[in-house]
Amino acid sequence: MCFELDSEPPIPRIAGASVSHRDLTLTAADGTEFAAFLAEPDAPNGIGIVVLPDARGLYHFYEEFALRFAERGYTAIAFDFFGRLAGASKRDEDFPYMELYPQVRAEHVHADVTASIAVLRGIEGATDRALFTVGFCLGGRHSWLAAAGGHGLNGAIGFYGNPAERNGEPGPTDLAATFTAPILALQAGIDERITPELNAAFEQALANAGVAHELVVYEGAPHSFFDRRQEDFDVASDDAWQRVMAFIDQYAS
Repeated sequence: MCFELDSEPPIPRIAGASVSHRDLTLTAADGTEFAAFLAEPDAPNGIGIVVLPDARGLYHFYEEFALRFAERGYTAIAFDFFGRLAGASKRDEDFPYMELYPQVRAEHVHADVTASIAVLRGIEGATDRALFTVGFCLGGRHSWLAAAGGHGLNGAIGFYGNPAERNGEPGPTDLAATFTAPILALQAGIDERITPELNAAFEQALANAGVAHELVVYEGAPHSFFDRRQEDFDVASDDAWQRVMAFIDQYAS
C-alpha cells in the first residue's frame, strides 16, 4: 500500500482559495461505471490534470491531491481503477485491493483515462492551455503509458511507478518509442520492486526514443515517500512537488 487512508499530500493548502468539488460516476466507452472526484477552481488557468491513484484506488489522499491543484488554478479529476472489478464506489480500509489490483488491465485504464479527460475538456476553460496526467505507484505506471494513448497530453508525470513489463503487459520502457508527450519520473531510491536497473532501462529507452524526460531518484527515500506524515522525507517531497510544478510550467502552452 502506498498511503494510509487518512494520509494527506505533503503540499501546503492555500487558505481562502475559491474551489469547488464533487463526486462523479463516469462511464467508460465499454459501458463500465467508475468513481471519480472533480476539483475545480473558480478561475481556471487552462491546465487540466488527471490524477491516477495507487493500487488502493480512489480515496482521501487523491481527493486532497486534486484539491491542492485546484487551489492553484488547475482543474483536476481523480478516478478509481476498479469499476469493472468492484463497482463504482470509493475505497475504504476493507477494500481487498491486494486481490484485485493484479487484474487491472492497461486497456481498461486507458478507457477510464479517456472518460476522465472528456470531463475536463467539457469544462469551459479547463484545458485551453494544456493537459497532464499525474499518477502514483500503479497510477504512475499508467500515467506514463497514457503518453502513448493518443490523448493529446502535454506531459505525463509518475511517482514511483514500475516501468517494466507487468502481468504479461508491456510497460513504459517497452513502449517508450510510442510516447508522444514528455515524461517526468520521480522514483524512490529504496524500492524493492523498482530497482536501479529498471530505472536505468526506462531512462535509456526514453533517450533512445528521443522523448523529452527527467528521471529523478531520491536516494534513501522509500516507496510512497510523498506523504507529509513521513517527516524524514520532507526534503524529497518538497523537491518532487517543485519538480511537478516546474514540469507543468515548462510544457504548458
